[in-house]
Amino acid sequence: MSVTTLRIFRANKKLNRSFIVTFIMFALLALFGAFMALPLVYAINNAFKPLDELFIFPPRFFVRNPTLDNFFDLVSLMGGNSWVPLSRYITNTLLITIIGTAGHILLASAAAYPLAKYRFIGSKTIFSIVVLSLMFSPHVTAIPNYMVMSWLGWINTQASIIVPSLAFPLGLFLMKQFMEQIPNPLLEAAKIDGGASEYRIFWSIVMPNVKPAWLTLMILQFPMLWGGTDGGNFIYSENLKTLHYALGQIIQGGIARAGVGAAVALFLMIVPITLFIFSQSSVMQTMANSGIKD
Repeated sequence: MSVTTLRIFRANKKLNRSFIVTFIMFALLALFGAFMALPLVYAINNAFKPLDELFIFPPRFFVRNPTLDNFFDLVSLMGGNSWVPLSRYITNTLLITIIGTAGHILLASAAAYPLAKYRFIGSKTIFSIVVLSLMFSPHVTAIPNYMVMSWLGWINTQASIIVPSLAFPLGLFLMKQFMEQIPNPLLEAAKIDGGASEYRIFWSIVMPNVKPAWLTLMILQFPMLWGGTDGGNFIYSENLKTLHYALGQIIQGGIARAGVGAAVALFLMIVPITLFIFSQSSVMQTMANSGIKD
């Protein structure tokens, strides 16, 4: 066997081994991906099941006789016969979710920029406090949060949900870590050569470069506000309550509303999932670039 033939044989052997490893990894990822998608598939099938299929034993994973009665019943319960129409609950939820998410992204970005690019007295202490706050569960701060909202006179207002969401510490931590990856010479060149101000640098250079980070933050914050249950703790007026609280009252109607409850679960899931589908590439980019330093 010649030297050339031996090299070709070794190259083909190495290529085949690489193909086998890649195929095995792909098969495992596909298997785990399908397993993780099972709850979503089950929720979708439950939403279209009639009552007899919902309570059949042993339970069926896939629907046999799909129906839209669950959605029609949901519209009927929350329709014109309701004291507060469904559109009011949707408007309240969208208002809280959009303002809370956008406000948090802006506040976290504005606070992270000086912590990432400037060294001033107390900067390390401030960031240490932010990191320390990540250790506390929201249940630990529930009572102090309620007391603060009460002292400010914001109980039974939408500000009692929006304002605390602006101080989500994970957002500041994520934005700071990502802004540190922006080269300092780039910002200095914008100041010296372009005569740009700090606000111009922040909006025209920093924010576009950290787009994957604030899109990831949007995906993390949006579901928390969309499906949040804090409305029942701070808001008592029916006209100001959120969609999650209103639909939760429907589910408590008993066995007869099990089908409506399945439709409610799908309705609450579909919006965050749709948002994630359109933004998943940016989320993957954030995870891949996290921890990289220049």
